Amino acid sequence: MNSCTHGSEGAGTQQCVPATRLVLGIRSGSAMMTLRERKTQYGIVINLPADHTAETVNAAAIKAFAPLPAHMKRTLTWDQGVEMARHRELAAATGIAIYFAERSSPWQRGANENFNGLVRQYFPKGTDLSVHPDTHVATVMRELNTRPRKGLDYDTPQARFRNEMRSLQPSSPTVAVTGPAESDTLSRRR
Repeated sequence: MNSCTHGSEGAGTQQCVPATRLVLGIRSGSAMMTLRERKTQYGIVINLPADHTAETVNAAAIKAFAPLPAHMKRTLTWDQGVEMARHRELAAATGIAIYFAERSSPWQRGANENFNGLVRQYFPKGTDLSVHPDTHVATVMRELNTRPRKGLDYDTPQARFRNEMRSLQPSSPTVAVTGPAESDTLSRRR
């Protein structure tokens, strides 16, 4: 378990997942928010070309979390950046408990740090991230999520994510179909 500081209740020990962080562009003018789900290792990359204020980050996070089922968005671990100044509003809007990793403790969000390293292969440090259209960011995200991972027994995060989403869909009830002779017999017995 990771030791984290809860966003609203003080210090505590909690397993904190998924992890989120901003990948900053040149002179911190542009950014991309990365989210990484723990169980499936599925990563989400959201381009924030204009700014990365608390309001903008909250709006992007709310939109990213909206389609996810409740069990995949119980907690969120963030580093201690000013973009989370309005974390209570994000928690209220999403129902997610927000935790903050301790300063200078990147291992508390190691999976997200690893994912950010993969993201940086496509969006290097010292570049302007605002020049990338959403379609390009989506293509990169798809490429990253379709790479087989040793930690997933060489399965892909996308395949694991899809399986997780399918396992939540209620199966349709089995309906017994009777032929005309059986239904006639049943109605005559009544």
